[in-house]
Amino acid sequence: MERLGVPARALAAHLRRGGLVAYPTESCYGLGCDPDNRVAVQRLLKLKQRPQHKGLILIAAGYRQVARYLQPLTPAQQQQLIAAGAQAITFLMPARHSAPRWLRGSHDTLAVRLTAHPQAARLCRGVNSALVSTSANRSGQRPAKTYAQCQHLFGRKVWVLPGRVGKRKKPSTIRAWADGQIIRG
Repeated sequence: MERLGVPARALAAHLRRGGLVAYPTESCYGLGCDPDNRVAVQRLLKLKQRPQHKGLILIAAGYRQVARYLQPLTPAQQQQLIAAGAQAITFLMPARHSAPRWLRGSHDTLAVRLTAHPQAARLCRGVNSALVSTSANRSGQRPAKTYAQCQHLFGRKVWVLPGRVGKRKKPSTIRAWADGQIIRG
């Protein structure tokens, strides 16, 4: 994180206090927060004007950061999840009953992606946690692609990290874990 000019400790403290952060991902800026902080998630949903019942995506740098939210995976399934991250595939995975409803929405699954975007992965490692990851926009509007767009959209409500969005033109593909069915292409 320090290579980005952002102290990891300060950013982690900001997230623990319920702060929101915008950061580059594979195709656009993401808007995120601490997935265990219900108040932060509610602030994020209000800012995006997104209903809670839809659920949210978690990104992580590795399986360990999302394992406590999911039904256990075999080592082979963990490798499948890692490989899918390199292709920007988000899976709807069976969630533990203890996974917060504010993340799952009205579903028994949780959307998870092990991100291959270098800065997003570095962010997760730096704060030692998975993060909520939804596009940095108001619902129904185009996602922000730059630091300046995020600053304009959110002002002081969100800590915007500088960086470059990946080269993907479309958001991550969302697939059902059980059968691979494409939910969002």
